[in-house]
Amino acid sequence: MNHSSILAAGFLLPALAASSQDKPQKPSLPQNPNIIIILADDLGYGDLECYGAKNVKTPHVNRLAERGIQFTNTHAAASTSTPSRYSLLTGEYAWRQPGTDVAPGNAGMIIRPERYTMADMLKSCGYATAAIGKWHLGLGNKEGQQDWNAPLPMSLADIGFDYHYIMAATADRVPCVFIENGSIANYDPENPIEVNYHTNFPGEPTGKDNPELLYNQKSSHGHDMSIVNGIGRIGYMKGGGKALWKDENIADSITQHAIQFIDNHKDSPFFMYFCTNDVHVPRFPHNRFRGKNPMGVRGDAIAQFDWSVGRIMHTLDSLGIADNTLIILSSDNGPVVDDGYDDRAEELLNGHSPAGPFRGNKYSAFEGGTMVPAIISWPAVIKGGQKSNLLMTQVDWLASLAELVNARIPAGGAPDSRPRLGNMLGYDNEPAPWVIEMASNRTLSVRTPKWKYIEPNDGPKMITWGPKIETGNLAMPQLYDMESSLDEQKNLALQHPEVVFDMQNILRRARNK
Repeated sequence: MNHSSILAAGFLLPALAASSQDKPQKPSLPQNPNIIIILADDLGYGDLECYGAKNVKTPHVNRLAERGIQFTNTHAAASTSTPSRYSLLTGEYAWRQPGTDVAPGNAGMIIRPERYTMADMLKSCGYATAAIGKWHLGLGNKEGQQDWNAPLPMSLADIGFDYHYIMAATADRVPCVFIENGSIANYDPENPIEVNYHTNFPGEPTGKDNPELLYNQKSSHGHDMSIVNGIGRIGYMKGGGKALWKDENIADSITQHAIQFIDNHKDSPFFMYFCTNDVHVPRFPHNRFRGKNPMGVRGDAIAQFDWSVGRIMHTLDSLGIADNTLIILSSDNGPVVDDGYDDRAEELLNGHSPAGPFRGNKYSAFEGGTMVPAIISWPAVIKGGQKSNLLMTQVDWLASLAELVNARIPAGGAPDSRPRLGNMLGYDNEPAPWVIEMASNRTLSVRTPKWKYIEPNDGPKMITWGPKIETGNLAMPQLYDMESSLDEQKNLALQHPEVVFDMQNILRRARNK
């Protein structure tokens, strides 16, 4: 069905105000649209121009918002990367499973083959599936036992992805190579790869002992182990040769592979999980973007992310498939400014608030840790230029997309994911009743449309190992009225014990599920 016929059939859906009408019926929708999830890394709620950023231009993301719905109350499941991504792809809260905290670069597969995933679901419905960019959910069977010089015996093909071109973890962690379909891309047999997260290899320089070799970026805390491309990393690595990436080319490389995947599958439905690295440290964007933003390299990295979004949108437009492609753009967690490299990001903020109006950042139990931008575009179906403040969580996206493609989720699959397709497409004004958020120390919070509850925790008030970030820890319950103020400054737990009781019951029932 082309765009004009879809319009004639009356599929364009306006977003509804939260209290304007009764819940409408699900309309008839085109079958099997292409689906792209664009997941930024450490991109804060306030980092995009359409969300109020003044010091950076994001014209392509702005255009995506103009084509769809911009959501202003969307939550990642966790305030750090690995558990957030685990929850998005499996529809299961990461706190239910051990070993889902921030993963080293040599972690074994955290999503095991028997775990049902979004890729499994869409593949079962005839979709070609791909994961491109940052992964950070482990590879191979067991941590530290991968032979990086041979095809991995367990990789993304085992959890539903037909194709993958990924970074094993993050740009600040070794191994600093791309993995394509279970093998090192551009493998250099003369430079076999060794990885160790405990002990350095004899004779290999480190950022701690050889700071003179950090010619591209110096560390502010940590990130002083192996040196790759003049940048210190977490973990130790030897070899790689021509397979080693150059940080300034990462965005170009993953974007080009994304474009190629789209072109290869333009004539049949596809699902692409496209994860950028740009805003995550080390921030070392391409020269096209360097020095162009008043906030320094962090601002340049946001601009580079916007460029990648623009390239994907241009590809869809040029192939004539944009109208029937559902794009979901979001971030894996809240922002962090100084996360281990001396890149002047804090110094150059110049009034910019990466978390927007919210308290806290990445790692935190406060809203800034999990409140993320979210834009959903499907030009054939969604009327553009809308905003929605409905409470939404990434955990629900799996079941929602399953509803869209009429997939059957097996017993035990996606246990925490609820179908909220109507919220995503703008025809249902009933918000999620609550969402659960997890801080980096596994402290849980409950968010409803009105309230935010943080369970008691005896941990420190500030991150102790580097970033200047409030943890949200407090030895007593915390309760904030998010309708009256977004800054989580006035703890109302003593004034509203009945609400605290209700929130505690939500957590109790969720834990016992």
